[in-house]
Amino acid sequence: MSAMRFDHYIIRPLAENDLLPYFEMVERNRPRLEQFFTGTVSRTRTLADTQAFLADIAERVQARTYLPYVIVDEATGRFIGFLDLKNIDWSIPKSEVGCYVDAAAAGQGVATRAFQVFCAYCFAEFKLRKLFLRTHESNTAARRVAEKAGFAVEGVIRCDYKTTAGEVVDLIYYGRLG
Repeated sequence: MSAMRFDHYIIRPLAENDLLPYFEMVERNRPRLEQFFTGTVSRTRTLADTQAFLADIAERVQARTYLPYVIVDEATGRFIGFLDLKNIDWSIPKSEVGCYVDAAAAGQGVATRAFQVFCAYCFAEFKLRKLFLRTHESNTAARRVAEKAGFAVEGVIRCDYKTTAGEVVDLIYYGRLG
């Protein structure tokens, strides 16, 4: 897995030794992530929790069942976003893709550009035939990012996700073929 570049950012695989900058990014964005990044929020409450979470992620990367990446500002070294491939089905091959950016980078086009670069990389590097994402109707930013990256609405999956608050919600399913 190699790094990607755009503007003055690098997208690279998340590593176990990224503990502190990863934890700090999640901590800065915890209120924004709480409802729809349940696993991340629940497994990163402390630095020790986060270290165990990253060790678990490293095992999943080794097994090729989960592939996480961070968006890094080249000038500052600060983590300003996260992208991942999850629910990977190598037999098709297809994967769900996830993304969030730091609140300080929101609304500047960083998520859109990073997502476009990342999707192109995933199709070329992993020879995926399909990428998909699921998002709640209220997440207009994610919906815009998906649509600008060539994803189309394929439908609504009813009662598909349990939020951190315990509410079971419908999700919009977007897909893009490679």
